[in-house]
Amino acid sequence: MSDATLPSGARPRRARREGPPAPKPGPWPWLDRGGRFSAFKAAVLLGCVLPLLLLGWDWATRNLGPEPLTRATHDTGDWCVRFLLISLAVTPARWVFDWPRVLQVRRMLGLAALGYALVHLALYIGNEHLRLWHVLLEIVKRPYLSTGFTALIGLAVLGWTSTDGWLKRLGREWKPLHKLVFPLMALGILHFYMQSKINVSQPVLMSGLFLWAMLWRASPARWRASPLPLLPIALLAAAGAAGLEYLWYALATKLPADMIFLANFDTEFEIRPAVWVLIGGLATFAAAGAWKLARGLLQKRQAGTAEALPD
Repeated sequence: MSDATLPSGARPRRARREGPPAPKPGPWPWLDRGGRFSAFKAAVLLGCVLPLLLLGWDWATRNLGPEPLTRATHDTGDWCVRFLLISLAVTPARWVFDWPRVLQVRRMLGLAALGYALVHLALYIGNEHLRLWHVLLEIVKRPYLSTGFTALIGLAVLGWTSTDGWLKRLGREWKPLHKLVFPLMALGILHFYMQSKINVSQPVLMSGLFLWAMLWRASPARWRASPLPLLPIALLAAAGAAGLEYLWYALATKLPADMIFLANFDTEFEIRPAVWVLIGGLATFAAAGAWKLARGLLQKRQAGTAEALPD
């Protein structure tokens, strides 16, 4: 039928194109949102479970010392804090290195932190001979356990509401809720300090890295993709880590805080945690600058090649 034979004002109806339905996100963490296998996500998933596998191997081969349950409890708690820090580094990595793909694994890293926290609690209960009432009383009586348990409850809430369904259900409230990860991170590090007592090298290192992430987020949005702010951020994060270490030893212990603080400037025998924070921050600054320079040169070369081509 031609258009001329149609009634006035009518238009021809186009045939509906039949095709396969749009792919849905896969149910497995190694699949991308199109349901296809993602080597990147699979590698990150392997990295998330590898510490637990190695811990299980050490347990089976009796390499965890005289108190394996206590050692495993401490190690899983440490990995909870580490993976939570790595998840907080995803957003800076996306902007500093122009790497949007890394956002695909942020949820996985956060859930890995929650998983290690739950294993940490389960091992602690096992170490207390499964006496749940006793464990509850200990959590109430001991401030360092109360702090850690509060952080765990908060992580559980964030993990439960991390799905796409909850994102749609909460709408605008989802983002403010998940910003609670920052105070929860601070609580987790405080629990780390209180549990470590005398040797707080690891908590100080985590504190410095957390300060780095927060200082980056506090910088103006227009600067976040530039490598230049990373230099003062590295210096401030290292200074903050050294300051927190000094305050801990000065207020919570009887050790000579002044001498421990001055040890940050003497790397002949040992590199202190604040110095490692500085090294990491400067390395990030150098890597981001090299990446921006290499990308700019590549874009200029591609533009020159395009101009040299004949019309």
